[in-house]
Amino acid sequence: MTIAPSFLRQRLSFARFSLVLAAVAFAGTSGCTRRPGTDGAKDYLVYVGTNVASEQENTIFLYRLSPATGALTRVSAQRGGANPTYLAMPAGRRFLYAVSETQTFRGAAGGGVSAFAVDPRTGALTALNQQPSAGASPCYVSLDRTGKAALVANYSAGNVSLLPVAADGQLAAPSATAQHTGSGPHPNQTSPHAHCFIPDPANAYAFAVDLGTDQVVGYRLNPAAGQLTRQAEPAFVARPGAGPRHLVFHPNGKRAYLINELNSTVTALAYDAAAGRFRELQTVSTLPAGYAGPNSCADIHVAPNGLFLYASNRGHNSIAVFAIDSGSGVLLPVQDVDTQGQTPRNFSLDPSGQVLLVANQNSNNLVSFRVDPQSGQLTPTGQTAEVPAPMFVQVVEDFTR
Repeated sequence: MTIAPSFLRQRLSFARFSLVLAAVAFAGTSGCTRRPGTDGAKDYLVYVGTNVASEQENTIFLYRLSPATGALTRVSAQRGGANPTYLAMPAGRRFLYAVSETQTFRGAAGGGVSAFAVDPRTGALTALNQQPSAGASPCYVSLDRTGKAALVANYSAGNVSLLPVAADGQLAAPSATAQHTGSGPHPNQTSPHAHCFIPDPANAYAFAVDLGTDQVVGYRLNPAAGQLTRQAEPAFVARPGAGPRHLVFHPNGKRAYLINELNSTVTALAYDAAAGRFRELQTVSTLPAGYAGPNSCADIHVAPNGLFLYASNRGHNSIAVFAIDSGSGVLLPVQDVDTQGQTPRNFSLDPSGQVLLVANQNSNNLVSFRVDPQSGQLTPTGQTAEVPAPMFVQVVEDFTR
């Protein structure tokens, strides 16, 4: 289903929306934005984490992505540990970190986190070291903005941990762990389930999204000391049974967006950076009207230009596209597009926002889409790649050329 931009403007009395589209169109013709297919367009590298359980098999894959065509070319495949379902690469692109989403690690209960050095000539990975994650089924890892701390969410354990990162990229054992408590009304909420752990734009707070307790839990972040200090009250409480999963900040730092797995919604939030708290602006469905089949949401991203938001539906197997009102931060439904595969666990936009790449976990494929810079709408490029149980895609500029 596609909603035309003209309808959006009428529906929302959205004068700012037309101004935004005009500004984007001007940028696209002023020479400030490199368009696909023009001379000088650079390829991207794509690191793919998978749900392959064997330590002896290739589990992290590297592809080259053409922004001109959306084509994916495999560069390499290598062992990355068991179930490296989520990856993180700091801005310097010297290192890569991967969780091992397992119930046991080195013979003990819990999962693990692996550190890799990145070869600047080829993009290949060399294992540096591994550490326990301090909880079972780690499903998310991010780096604080100094690169000194890895932040890990342990789903089954319902806790979060901070692992110090040395200058050489190696991980130390967790220096801080925080256990969540509570439950929710949904059958999948019998206990806490930490599903996301990210720093805020100022690196003052870290926020843990807990699917099991319908909360966003805030922590004062001290990466130099390797410390987390929990706030007395939740930073945000979602609607009962919503099952919040991932949180993403808008580029302006004043807004954030929360995708709710269990009730298939996205919540727009105003962010109070001083207090480290969120206030609900709006909650909207990620599904088209009339759809009554099974669904659970997974991933969420804001376009680099801050004009559009994308959210993935597993069951409906689609990407929901929203325009973002530049004044209020509220969301306007634009499109929902079939991902051409099953269970879009994760997706990513390239750094320029030209291409969106979807990892369809249960159909073992990556699919690329062209992004319209004026409407945010997605069009399949016709380019796909086969990958076993892809769970995560990290798209970075090709630094090897």
